[in-house]
Amino acid sequence: MPNYEEFDRDPELLTFIFYPRRGVDPCPSYASDVIIQAADEIFISCRFYSVDAGNPWILYFHGNGEIASDYDQIAPFYLQKKINLVVADYRGYGLSSGMPSLGNMLEDCHPIFTAVRKELSRQGYAGKLWIMGRSLGSLSALELAASHPDEINGIILESGFTSILPILRHLFLPPLADQSLLEQIRKEASELVGKIFLPALVIHGDRDTLVPLQEGRNLYEGLGSSQKRLLIIPNSDHNTIIFTHPDLYFGAISEFIEKTV
Repeated sequence: MPNYEEFDRDPELLTFIFYPRRGVDPCPSYASDVIIQAADEIFISCRFYSVDAGNPWILYFHGNGEIASDYDQIAPFYLQKKINLVVADYRGYGLSSGMPSLGNMLEDCHPIFTAVRKELSRQGYAGKLWIMGRSLGSLSALELAASHPDEINGIILESGFTSILPILRHLFLPPLADQSLLEQIRKEASELVGKIFLPALVIHGDRDTLVPLQEGRNLYEGLGSSQKRLLIIPNSDHNTIIFTHPDLYFGAISEFIEKTV
């Protein structure tokens, strides 16, 4: 895991990375909320969407301006493809306690992963598990894929990137940042991605200006996976990628899961 401690000590920088939003919409009939303890006095909310216990599952880490219940309108597209979905929040998002940072986001994904697997087993769900990350959530997905390859069937990365550094340059970079530290973070992030050999699907919009398409290409090329696909969604940007061509988007995810069961 890359060391982001210097960034986490800068509260101004964190306001450019995280947009925590508390609260949650009521669960629809096909969903339930589960609260997971990630650390001492830290609890993370997750929303489980399912219609069939035997369907495959995706553990999903969302973007920096979203909360789990935002996916009440998106989850049905997964369910129509016979894919169950768990959307995890970050500290300070939804019903979760605490405040987010890059370090605790990457630390928390491990107890979230463990607790989700236990919860699925407790409820009698038999489907296998994939990891998916959108935008900032791609960092959590990459961290888990590198750490738990034997427990994950594959990884899906949408509007993602290898490390946070190019995004910081686009938004805001501390003027006193140690260049040697930045280079070390870039190296560590690249090494982590290169150690991921799970089947991978990388999805990116060709008009994404927040996370440019080249970042998606770099991510795809850096993955150690021999079974991987880069899907470029035409005429879509960072926030329209899902619904510009939903048949293409969800069709690719469904096909990927069918091939990697």
